[in-house]
Order: sequence, then structure tokens, then C-alpha cells
Amino acid sequence: MTIKPIRNDDDLRTAFRRLESIFQAEEQTPEADERDVLVTLVEAYENKHYDFGPADPVEAIKFRMEQQGLTARDLEPFIGPSGRVSEVLNRKRGLSLRMVKSLHDGLKIPYESLLAHVQ
Repeated sequence: MTIKPIRNDDDLRTAFRRLESIFQAEEQTPEADERDVLVTLVEAYENKHYDFGPADPVEAIKFRMEQQGLTARDLEPFIGPSGRVSEVLNRKRGLSLRMVKSLHDGLKIPYESLLAHVQ
């Protein structure tokens, strides 16, 4: 196992290629150790060079809807009547704390994403 620092995007691509080949490595093998070290290095590089920040709350909701094949009607138990769901998805109404808790508990959307941009 030869591990080198990730100093630029070329090094990052090389690390990703290696990770693809060892990602399913059986635990407690040299390949699994290498995978864990590479993941740590990739995360450190990305955190330093790419500021993704928390997701926009509406985008987080839409992403979860896409992931789970949900419609706006499916959000009613978490947000309220269809008019309120529409207002939230069209950014005409902010999320209440009740909505945030309900979306987190019911759809497992991280609080960090749902509370992003709250002042």
C-alpha cells in the first residue's frame, strides 16, 4: 500500500480510481485499510478545496422526493395541506419548526439541510 497526499485535482482523480477498485474490500484486509485512509484523505482535500455548504432546504426536500419517488401530495403529512406544500416548494413560505421536525423524523432529511439559511 503506497499512500500519497492529495495535493491537486489530478491526485484526487487518481485516489478515486483506486477507491473504485478497492471500495468493496473485505474488512480487516490491507485493501480495507487503504480504502479507509484514502477516504479520509479525499474528505480532507474536498473540505479544504470545495465548500459545498449545507443544502438549501427546498432543494433538500426536492432531492429526497426524487430519491423516494414522492409527489407533493406525499409531503402533506409532513408540511400540511396541499396549498402549504406548494408554497414551501415554490419558496413563498418558510419551514416552521414543526415542519422541520416532521420532515426530519419522517423523511430522514438532515436538520442541517432543513435549517440552512435560517437567521
